[in-house]
Amino acid sequence: MEHLFLEWLKEYGYIVLFFWSILEGELGLIMAGILSHTGDMSLGISVIVAALGGFVGDQIYFYIGRFNKSYIHNKLRAQRRKFAIAHLLLKKYGWPIIFVQRYMYGMRTVIPMAIGLTKYSSRQFAFINFISALFWAAMTIIPAYYYGDELLILLAWIKAHWYFAIPLIIIIVSTLLYNLNRLEKNLLEKRRERQTH
Repeated sequence: MEHLFLEWLKEYGYIVLFFWSILEGELGLIMAGILSHTGDMSLGISVIVAALGGFVGDQIYFYIGRFNKSYIHNKLRAQRRKFAIAHLLLKKYGWPIIFVQRYMYGMRTVIPMAIGLTKYSSRQFAFINFISALFWAAMTIIPAYYYGDELLILLAWIKAHWYFAIPLIIIIVSTLLYNLNRLEKNLLEKRRERQTH
């Protein structure tokens, strides 16, 4: 099964990478870097394809916000806190938040939609989004390309020692989510304090 998946990935790698990048998954980009290292994919083409996928993904989320405001208000009530934080970040930091939102776990889809809800220029968003997507793709794929041998060794170790790797991954992800949750609460508390004064 694993061999079949790798063959499929090698054969349809750029298509998989494009759609994976729409969903903003760094794992797909790291795999593209490793496959570029082994010669199964081209480094330059991988960066361009991933950048285009990341760009298209955020444009979709932006236009969901721009043209489906009632849907967002009705269907995404559980995400209201994240939308409030996204608006706070946009108001405080301006356009740089568009550039860095790809690295903000849990906020990647919310921020483009939240910006779409505002009167922010669609052309300006598209321009910054494209530059951001290009940097994101290059900064993820190129290191994976250069450290391909080390990553292949690490993947082999994870496969052989999955009983250590899985708990470790769970601990890292749980710690990250806990800290992000605390950051969100602090931002909202500061907003409430400003509103009361």
